[in-house]
Amino acid sequence: MRPPWCGRRTHGIPLGLLALWVAAARCLQSHGVSLYIPRSAINATVQEDILLSVEYSCHGVPTIEWKYTSNWGEQKIVEWKPGTPANVSQSHTDRVCTFDNGSIQLFGVGVRDSGYYIITVTEHLGSRQFGTIMLHVSEIRYEDLHFVAVFFALLAAVAVVLISFMWVCNQCVHKFQRKRRHKLRESTTEELEMKDVEC
Repeated sequence: MRPPWCGRRTHGIPLGLLALWVAAARCLQSHGVSLYIPRSAINATVQEDILLSVEYSCHGVPTIEWKYTSNWGEQKIVEWKPGTPANVSQSHTDRVCTFDNGSIQLFGVGVRDSGYYIITVTEHLGSRQFGTIMLHVSEIRYEDLHFVAVFFALLAAVAVVLISFMWVCNQCVHKFQRKRRHKLRESTTEELEMKDVEC
C-alpha cells in the first residue's frame, strides 16, 4: 500500500528543499564570528601612537564597535562597518584611525587612556564576539632623569673639591719637605763650619 501523499502533487516549496535551506542557514549561523587578538596587553608611554590589533572572520559585513572602560567610567570610542565611514565619538575625534580588519590606532595616548578596550564584532545574522585589550600608559619620569643629572653633577663637584684638596695637600707637603731639606743643609753647613773653627 502506498502512503497517501504519494502520487499527489504538492504546491509550494518541496520539503527536501526547505530542509536543505534550514540546514544551510543553521550552518552559516553556527560558524558565527571568530575573533583573534594577537596582544591582549599593551604597555606604552605618554604621547605614543598605539595599534589595538585584531582580526575577525564572519559571513557578510559585520558591525564593529570599540568601547573603553576604566576607573573613570565607560565610553564608546567608535562604531563602523568595514568599507563605510566610522562613527567616532566626540572624545576621540582626530585621535583614532579605523582599519577594515577591526583594528584601531590611537594617537598621542595619555595616562587617562589606560584601561580596557572592548571590541564587539556583530554579524548581520545576530551572532557576536567580544574581545578585550588592556592598555597601560605610563609617564616618562623626567623628575627621575633630573634627579640622576643632579646626582652626577654633585658627584662631579665633590670629585673636583677632593682633587683640589689633594693638590693643595701635595703642594704643602712639597713645601714642608723643601723647608726641612733647607734647614738640614743649613744645620749641616753650620756643624761643618763649627768643626772647622774648632780645628
